[in-house]
Amino acid sequence: MGYPCIFEWGSSVHTMASAQVGHFQSSYSRPLVLAAQIAFLPTGILTTLLGPMLPLLIAHWSLNDTQAGNLFLVQFLSALAGVQLSGVLLARFGYRPAFLSALLLMACGSATLYVGPAWLGMASVAVYGLGLGLIIPTDSLLIAEVSSHSPTGAVNLLNFFWGFGAVLCSLVVAWAGAHKLIPFFLGSVSLFLVLLALAMRGLPFPPAATSSQGAPRWSEILNSPPFWFFAAIFFLYTGAETAVGGWVGSYVSRLGPQAAKMAPMMPAFFYAALTAGRALGLIFLSRIPERRVLRAGFATGSLGIVLMLWASVLPEVIAGAVITGLSFATLYPITIARLSQRFGVAARSIGAVMFSLASVGPAVIPWSVGMVSQTTGSLRAGLFLPLGATVVLLVIHLRDW
Repeated sequence: MGYPCIFEWGSSVHTMASAQVGHFQSSYSRPLVLAAQIAFLPTGILTTLLGPMLPLLIAHWSLNDTQAGNLFLVQFLSALAGVQLSGVLLARFGYRPAFLSALLLMACGSATLYVGPAWLGMASVAVYGLGLGLIIPTDSLLIAEVSSHSPTGAVNLLNFFWGFGAVLCSLVVAWAGAHKLIPFFLGSVSLFLVLLALAMRGLPFPPAATSSQGAPRWSEILNSPPFWFFAAIFFLYTGAETAVGGWVGSYVSRLGPQAAKMAPMMPAFFYAALTAGRALGLIFLSRIPERRVLRAGFATGSLGIVLMLWASVLPEVIAGAVITGLSFATLYPITIARLSQRFGVAARSIGAVMFSLASVGPAVIPWSVGMVSQTTGSLRAGLFLPLGATVVLLVIHLRDW
């Protein structure tokens, strides 16, 4: 069977990877880790930028809803291309080219988004979307690889910066829009990214892997259950998180006129809880076994979604969203860290597959929620999809693998 073989191979690759970067970790990694963590702040801003910016862009370019929806499609497809490109760059050239290119692409896209006609804005979204597809797997795998002392905690902190950027984005866009300062805001994000790229240019990144270290044995990998477990997690978790955060506002808007007033704020409750949970994770992740955290998180997250679905009043939905956000907080960071630990340097190539699935999941599952809702006439029925995905993930983690 391929099952024992993949454990042996993964262990040997991880041992070689540890030897390769051991001196690097002990001598130079702290400034690089700090800069890489900070890079996820603007990443969180740009990942979620279209949400709060959409009403402004529709008015600025006189878009209809179909044209506005195309912006999300462009960002998703560009990010997916960026993920694929990251796999090639990381495997052949190491982290530096992918990381610095991502920062500069994000800077160019954000700087030009609001300065010209709609076609230029669409191109700008494509450019920073490509940068997002490059930076997310590159930064995540870099942090997991060089933080051998506590990879889960380091990746969790990385995703805290992303969450903080996502929450900050809505607040700053609302303020900048009210004061006619959107170009200044976007220019500031772009300038920050350029300065960060210049600051990181001289930092020592882990060296490129040799062919014997970095080339995954795909025939063995594809025959191993852990690969498929990871694939299911990257697809289902990201899809469930996006579906809950994306549809909870619409769900509340249908509870009645009083509740509808709070609908625009509902995603903020979910993402703020997600971010706060990652801050709390910095305390308890070093004290509680990861498997226990994963099982408890998916179980409690399922209960949180159940509470949302059975709620008939606004406070119960808010409670369900907060419980779900807190429960989900550390699950994705743990998964990324476990991927790096399982496959070592080869995770640079395998990560392209996993992060591609993490891009497809947020497109497919939220879209499916809308389709089920349209077919049945009940958004509650559609939201059983992220509940089902979370339950499946709990079942996957009930066994040791």
